[in-house]
Amino acid sequence: MTSSPDVAHVRADSYVTLHYRIEPLSGPAAGTAFVDTFLDRPATLQMGIGQWAPGLESLLMDQPEGAHFTRDLPAAQAYGDRNPELLRWISHDEMVRNAPPDTEFEAGDMVEFVAPNGGRYSGVLKTLKDDAALFDFNHPLAGIDLQVEVRILGVL
Repeated sequence: MTSSPDVAHVRADSYVTLHYRIEPLSGPAAGTAFVDTFLDRPATLQMGIGQWAPGLESLLMDQPEGAHFTRDLPAAQAYGDRNPELLRWISHDEMVRNAPPDTEFEAGDMVEFVAPNGGRYSGVLKTLKDDAALFDFNHPLAGIDLQVEVRILGVL
């Protein structure tokens, strides 16, 4: 797509308003949209602050306002490979401390934890035992090849 010099292009410090669809190309959810803003309101992304993985942001770099494209992205360039070290056993006591009162936990639940530094992180409950639970703290799209469709509506 050619564009005139007065059309804004995505830079490392841009704010980008866009529609996007991310579909897994591999794994159990292949062919089903993980997210699809074409069905509703567009999103606004601030480049360079970690809202998107660096490989996803790189798809947007230097693209002109009005661009519409679809790209396939291997897992290593998207959310990375799955890291087995991010599978962790968490004690039942810690789960209870980090959840609202009377929460019932089930496999597949996304549970948010508070890190010692006050940051928050989430994990998917994989296995539940009486005294502990196995959580997966990998990004849900880690290890999965993706197809990304983007329509850039505005660039500031």
